[in-house]
Amino acid sequence: MKNILTLLLLLACTTAMAQTKKAIFVIVDGISADVLEKLSTPSLDAISKEGGYTRAHVGGEKGGYSQTPTISAVGYNSLLTGTWVNKHDVWDNGIDKKSPNYHYRTIFRFFKEQYPAKKTAIFSSWLLNRTHLLGEGLAATGNFATDYHFDGLENDTLNFPHDKKRDYMHRIDEAVVDHAAAYIRKEAPDLSWVYLEYTDDMGHMYGDGEEYYRAIRLMDAQMGRLWEAIQYRKQQFKEDWVIYITTDHGRDAATGKNHGGQSDRERTTWIVTNAKDLNSYFSTGNPGVVDIMPTLARWLDVKIPTDQLREIDGVSLTGPLSATHPAAVREGNKLRITWKAQSPKGKARIWLTTTNRFKEGGKDEYKLVRTVPVSRQEAVIELGEHPSSFYKIAIEMPHNSLNRWVVAGN
Repeated sequence: MKNILTLLLLLACTTAMAQTKKAIFVIVDGISADVLEKLSTPSLDAISKEGGYTRAHVGGEKGGYSQTPTISAVGYNSLLTGTWVNKHDVWDNGIDKKSPNYHYRTIFRFFKEQYPAKKTAIFSSWLLNRTHLLGEGLAATGNFATDYHFDGLENDTLNFPHDKKRDYMHRIDEAVVDHAAAYIRKEAPDLSWVYLEYTDDMGHMYGDGEEYYRAIRLMDAQMGRLWEAIQYRKQQFKEDWVIYITTDHGRDAATGKNHGGQSDRERTTWIVTNAKDLNSYFSTGNPGVVDIMPTLARWLDVKIPTDQLREIDGVSLTGPLSATHPAAVREGNKLRITWKAQSPKGKARIWLTTTNRFKEGGKDEYKLVRTVPVSRQEAVIELGEHPSSFYKIAIEMPHNSLNRWVVAGN
């Protein structure tokens, strides 16, 4: 009896010591990595000192089936869904005219479906992030709703009169950050998104130069206020917080005013985080914006259903990975599938389908076509029984999954 009581006491102590996990991600618009790296950013430095900083990328596979415009809403949705544009179908900023493909769910929807009692929040300088990208209240998103939102100030011309210099956008960003910091201190939502626009506005108006640099320094001070709110929660309530700060695209090399293309500077972005267990892929693998979503899912213990998991293009930036960098090419009547092993233990199970019914809300029938050691980093599939001009490949391994498409002419 004494041993049982001791065990129960130990279990109670372990439970009490477990910290509630919270997550926040921030998109600060249009900040090229080269400029960020040459400016003084003490707040971002303080955050990355606890975790890390890395260059990253947007734009999908250059010249491949997933090539993705380096445009704002496109990048936001790649982060939210962990997929490139060939799947989520947001090609530009006109999301009020053409909706995303909501079959590719956002991290918010996955989170609320698994943990309906936990709280979500969005603090945004653009209303359409909530109403159209998250698809709040729509049948297509299962009537998803955030638990709290603070947005739409761009439509409040009384308190934020629009001026040609777009200083009003800085004032809106300030209000968004102040409100987010105050709400986090008081309510501590479990999953939050903060979006700020002013840096991109200054890039478009002035290009590389002091006005743009000043906007980035202002952003850094704003991140400092969010960081202080997180530190308060950690110290006062013993919560375990992670923050990811990133941008949606770089800028053109000629002037810094434009973006949307596939130049190296437009595709090059960055990630700042306080996460402790960053893996080698974070620092050496040139991660993408699509990797943030599965990283948040792993942190928040979100279990993604197999049919959805086979569509996600990103991998976690924390914890163990079996492999990264999948590739697949057709060689006559064979498919050569490769990957870069990170933890070579275990098997890689190769699944194949010649349909894409998922895109329309249907189900693809995958067939298990090969099982090989992860360490082999390659599998060759005979296509005699699978004639098609299109293939979807899912590679399931002990620590993560990868996927590729093979499209005729690509």
